[in-house]
Amino acid sequence: MRADQEQLDRRPGGRHVGRRRALAAGLITAALALTSACTSGDGGKPSSWQGGTETPAPKAAATISEPKADAKDVPASTAIAFSTTEALETKFELKDSAGKAVKGKLAEDGKSWLPGGALKYGETYTATVTATGDDGRPATATSNFTTMAQPSKQIRVSSFLGDGQTVGVGMPLIVKFSREIPEDYRDDVQRRMTVTSVPAQEGIWHWVSPTEIRYRPKQFWKANSKVSYRVQAGGLPMADGWYGRADLTVDINIGPSLIMTVDNKTKRMTVTRDGKVVKTIPVSLGKKSTPSSTGTMVVIEKLRKTVFDTFEELGPDEGYRTKIDYAQRLTWGGEFIHAAPWSEGQQGSVNVSHGCVNVSMAMGAWLFSNTRIGDPITVKGTERKLQNGNGWTDWNMSWSEYVKGSAVPYEPATQPSTDATPDPDVTPTAD
Repeated sequence: MRADQEQLDRRPGGRHVGRRRALAAGLITAALALTSACTSGDGGKPSSWQGGTETPAPKAAATISEPKADAKDVPASTAIAFSTTEALETKFELKDSAGKAVKGKLAEDGKSWLPGGALKYGETYTATVTATGDDGRPATATSNFTTMAQPSKQIRVSSFLGDGQTVGVGMPLIVKFSREIPEDYRDDVQRRMTVTSVPAQEGIWHWVSPTEIRYRPKQFWKANSKVSYRVQAGGLPMADGWYGRADLTVDINIGPSLIMTVDNKTKRMTVTRDGKVVKTIPVSLGKKSTPSSTGTMVVIEKLRKTVFDTFEELGPDEGYRTKIDYAQRLTWGGEFIHAAPWSEGQQGSVNVSHGCVNVSMAMGAWLFSNTRIGDPITVKGTERKLQNGNGWTDWNMSWSEYVKGSAVPYEPATQPSTDATPDPDVTPTAD
């Protein structure tokens, strides 16, 4: 009977099978109870670890491409290049090793961030870009880098004009470098040169030589403008292990619009101030053997009294040594506006000078007291054309010619000014 009973118990439906089912049912019940205890209090919805939806990644993305993460020997002039996608808001921050934020701004090309000045040498910085999309979720990119040690080979940057100086409407901004800048590096240097003016005016930098660059607006500066220019050269690589020594910032003022025009036909100078004729002056220009230059120049320097000595240049037969009053230099070759009492009888009718613009003593004094460095003068109708480079001849070039001297591609203003002074007429006219 025991054997039969054991066989009965092992058959399907027997007592042992019933116990297994009971045990399984108990485990399922316990599992359900456990599941019920781990759900959130939102009506029994499953939590993420039980197969629910994970937190989505931010729509926006941010990347820092330069300097590379953990980069060493980074130039102190470095710009931080970054990019974002799907971003409605972007924040940038640069901090030094002490956690102090560095001031700066977005570069004009919108593709990088420029520190407000040269970074410290041998310092570690952390750059952070945070981009937030329309989902409100921020995406962050971070890069640590260390700047180079202070270089031993440094190039000095200087300005012809000084802070607070007031100049004429034709004054170009002149910046010089103590060492030649190779052509391959000029675009990098020029991109670190900015000009702001109030009111705003379109203009561009023009490389005169490997050591000199100038800036002029498309038209003469507007009268009484405020102009500020900056060269972020500190720590900037300039080829062959040379770096910019320091940044340069200059603020200047533009005076009234005083423009002089000399016509060889009439032998008269017309002077306008802010568009109105204020003086008409008889002149004597260079005689045919030593003609004055036709073109647009600006006043380079003013000398209340000086001596012209041309014996070395012209020889004993043509040379002279003469005391001069109220001299205003126009060219490096020796053309001036100046008082010439000895030619007052010919002024307004005959050219007798060696190339200068002769005026009377009284008119020389009046001009000297009313002009500034940078005031423009255009001479028309003489036998010789002004050579570019013989003085500050930036206005003797058309705008289309001038922009060719820029190392950075020229981008015309989207809304050109409608009330600007037109380009001066530099086309020679018949005598």
